[in-house]
Amino acid sequence: MTYSEAIRSALGQAMDEDPTVFMMGEDIGVYGGAFGVTGELIKKVGKERLRDTTISELGTVGAGVGAAMTGMKPIVEIQFSDFTAQAMDQIANQAAKIHFMLGGAVNVPLVIRAPGGSGTGAAAQHSQSLEAWFAHIPGLKVVMPSTPAEAKGLLLSAIDDPNPVIVIEHKLLYRTSGPVPVAAERTPLGVAKVRRHGSDITILATGIEVSRALEAAEELAAAGIEATVIDPRTLKPLDEETILKSVMETGRVLLVQEAVRTLGFMSEVAAIISESEAFVHLRAPIKRLAGLDIPIPYAPQLEKASVPQTDDIVKAALQMVKEW
Repeated sequence: MTYSEAIRSALGQAMDEDPTVFMMGEDIGVYGGAFGVTGELIKKVGKERLRDTTISELGTVGAGVGAAMTGMKPIVEIQFSDFTAQAMDQIANQAAKIHFMLGGAVNVPLVIRAPGGSGTGAAAQHSQSLEAWFAHIPGLKVVMPSTPAEAKGLLLSAIDDPNPVIVIEHKLLYRTSGPVPVAAERTPLGVAKVRRHGSDITILATGIEVSRALEAAEELAAAGIEATVIDPRTLKPLDEETILKSVMETGRVLLVQEAVRTLGFMSEVAAIISESEAFVHLRAPIKRLAGLDIPIPYAPQLEKASVPQTDDIVKAALQMVKEW
């Protein structure tokens, strides 16, 4: 399946399993979604469970919070993750906090699907990587699937979860393909995946950067350097144990994100490593490789240059191994 087909499969199976699951979003019904993810799902589940909404992210997420509080399991699609800015009051002040403010009497099993990242020529207001925003908010879980199988498995787990979950889907991944279980198999939240084992350096990457890290690892292997590549899959809760174990084994760690460098998610990972037992095992300083601190440009060559590519990962890893 493609990444988008895997998501559509998860949505259909979740609705088959549980009558309380439904979906809301702009142009997700007859049109099939801005990126074609919902496709013709409306023919299977009907317009009552695949609801087209007005252009009001604040209103749609607010309706989702209310529906979740009354026993439903809403899935809200935000057309571009950038548009969560319009709904941050409902996300940060309502969805994330109601369970705690009501002493646990109410859960908010809300899933927000948000296409993120650059690479489509959509410019500064439609190309951001905002995962650090969400990970900073207590009460939210944050998921970033990097393969079709996990796009399905993590989404199913997010729907099952009694807490609000933000699922960030990189737009460039929608057309990628790979093996996906036909059955509704869950990928547990909070468990990282070691995608490649090596002894010289650990590369931790998220989203689209996972595939770039794997490509880089192949090039590094040709140069005699073996890299471990870790995909956290869930940013919050984060599988710190898997990350720290690998860092202790290799002694070097390269943290790769598409989001801008300043106060990014990988800065938190760097802090976790520096405050842990793994710190004394480091043979080189922790290195972050991130997007430039600029709005994403429209021009294709500038857009590509503003976020880490495979060659950038190779260069950074080579430098670390050779110098340290």
